Amino acid sequence: MTDAELKAYLERARTIAVLGAHKDPSRPAHYVPRYLFGQGYRILPVNPRFKGEVLFGAKVLGSLAEVGGPVDILDVFRPPEALMGHLEEVLALRPGMVWLQSGIRHPAFEAALRGAGLLLVADRCLMVEHRRLFSL
Repeated sequence: MTDAELKAYLERARTIAVLGAHKDPSRPAHYVPRYLFGQGYRILPVNPRFKGEVLFGAKVLGSLAEVGGPVDILDVFRPPEALMGHLEEVLALRPGMVWLQSGIRHPAFEAALRGAGLLLVADRCLMVEHRRLFSL
C-alpha cells in the first residue's frame, strides 16, 4: 500500500477497534488509541481485563465478538504468539484493515488475513504513520 493509498484510507476510516487496549497511560496500547480518539476516530477498546470500564468514550469490550457494527481498522496490541488465538474472531469481524503495531509480526497470521482478502499493515505504529501522513 502506497502512502497516498494509506492516507486516503485513513481519511475515510471512522471506527477503530483496539485489540489489547490498556488503561495505563504510559503504555502504547493506551496513548496510541488516545491520540487516534483525539483525531476524531471512534475507538472501540477490546480487552477482557478491563471489560465494562470506559476508555476513549466507550465501554471496554471483552472480545472482538462483542464489537457491533462495521470496523474500518482493527489496531492490534497483542504479542505475536497470541495472534493465532484471535484469528477466528478477526476473520468473523471482517475489519476493513488489520493493523499490527510496531514489533508485531506473525507470518502465518498475516498470510491467513491476506488469504481472506483483508488489508494488512504490520510492524508499524498507527499513530506514527498518521502523524507522518498528515504532518501533525
